[in-house]
Amino acid sequence: MRISVFLCTLGLVGLLAGPGPAELPKPEKFDDTGFETIFDGKTLKGWNISAKTGHSGASKNKSGGKWVVEDRAIVGSQDIPGNGGIILTDKVYGDFEVVLEMNNDFGPDSGLFLRSNDKGQCYQAMIDYHANGNLMGVYGEGIGGKPNVKNFDFLQKVTDIKLNDDAPFKCPVSAEDWPKFWKHGEWNELRARIEGNPPHVTTWIKGVKFMDYTDTEKRLGDTGSIALQVHGGGDSTKQFVRYRAIKVKELKK
Repeated sequence: MRISVFLCTLGLVGLLAGPGPAELPKPEKFDDTGFETIFDGKTLKGWNISAKTGHSGASKNKSGGKWVVEDRAIVGSQDIPGNGGIILTDKVYGDFEVVLEMNNDFGPDSGLFLRSNDKGQCYQAMIDYHANGNLMGVYGEGIGGKPNVKNFDFLQKVTDIKLNDDAPFKCPVSAEDWPKFWKHGEWNELRARIEGNPPHVTTWIKGVKFMDYTDTEKRLGDTGSIALQVHGGGDSTKQFVRYRAIKVKELKK
């Protein structure tokens, strides 16, 4: 009798406690063969800075922000208050997958540009790492803001997000689990793949798929550079974006 009462008590405690914590999504396994390192960790060889975007207006398009190499990372900031720009690869790519590690300050608006020209027109894998921003949604930069698909927004703190329930691809991490998944102040891996035209764009954070989107029309050419952005406006002269371990794999059609 005592054993039965004890077991019943355990069952009641379990019901009151509710289900255990949900497990974080497991990262995918990727085929890492065929990737080429496109940043040597020492110089900006193979990259060039463009002041032709709308983010370089504060300098009257004379400079494209400040881009340097520090601690084996590309570090970007505004060079004067309000003046940003992009740094882009000399080489252009068609269908490709790019992977990098990011450790940005929470505040500057940045982005990973896919098939970009020197005016910054591209499909952007969002790195809007600030309040009301997003990571790894897809945005039509310089082409009218279409597409614009994202499945969460940052709130005022990097640890707090709000899910967008009407997103075409649901956020794989709950708002409650986000602080356990994303580690601010550490190097976190971001990955994006673009194929075809109209393009199919897929993005991942730390190996977990965050967006899978196919555009409805052809908006840009079939090829372009890979670029990183420092947004114009405000004052981000003392806040920094940091990228390292940048690799790309061209995809065979």
